[in-house]
Amino acid sequence: MNITINEELRSFIDPLTANEYAALERSLLAEGCRDALVLWNDVLIDGHNRYDICQKHHIAFKTVQNATFASLDDVMLWMIDNHLARRSVSDYQRGVLALRKKDIVAARVAQRAAEPEAAQAAPDAAKVPESPPWNTREDVAKAARVSSNTISQIERIQKAATPQLVEAVRSGTISINAAANVASLPESVQIAAVAGGRKELQQAARQVREQKASSRPPKEPPADAEADLRAQVATLREKVDALGAENQVLRERLAALGESAA
Repeated sequence: MNITINEELRSFIDPLTANEYAALERSLLAEGCRDALVLWNDVLIDGHNRYDICQKHHIAFKTVQNATFASLDDVMLWMIDNHLARRSVSDYQRGVLALRKKDIVAARVAQRAAEPEAAQAAPDAAKVPESPPWNTREDVAKAARVSSNTISQIERIQKAATPQLVEAVRSGTISINAAANVASLPESVQIAAVAGGRKELQQAARQVREQKASSRPPKEPPADAEADLRAQVATLREKVDALGAENQVLRERLAALGESAA
């Protein structure tokens, strides 16, 4: 059987840890490959790790065809949806997958909009959604089951993080929040921090946060707060004036009592 591995599709799947791979290997050796591998023509689209282990140990396996796809983009979107639905996928990977799906669908919509109307109306034209399913960061975050702030941090990591830092956050050595801060540092500093381990990464992230905090200008109170403060000051002054007048009256009474006693 001729099975083709598309590395771009395979990259959608987080590599198994050594323990996870060993557990899957033990299961396949003991029980065989019970679930069929999914193919699109000769391209493997589901079951990459099982296929590797079956090839390694000459374990028999079955395959099933999914012929519903019209293009590689369709396959990518199907794979992304499959992985987004799995509980074992990390927050970081779900965010990356959701952002990737947004980019794929947005590009398809833009391409469809640029096609002549006749091509869009053709019976064999690919069915593309009229608009992206996620138009805001909040929509992407909902699909990935993370906060919109986390999606923003993942975007920063994708744009500026070194491969070493990406691997650290993917493996859980550093949190998404901390990695987004470290990603703002020069590449050489990022690499050195990753090499130093978890504590060094946390220290680097802390320094970035402190530097950002110190560079922020002091917050000015809003206009309504200033008005409230002025009103409070005016009220206090009125009370002081009233107390002063009352004290003056008391002094005059004491003086009058002293004169009458004399």
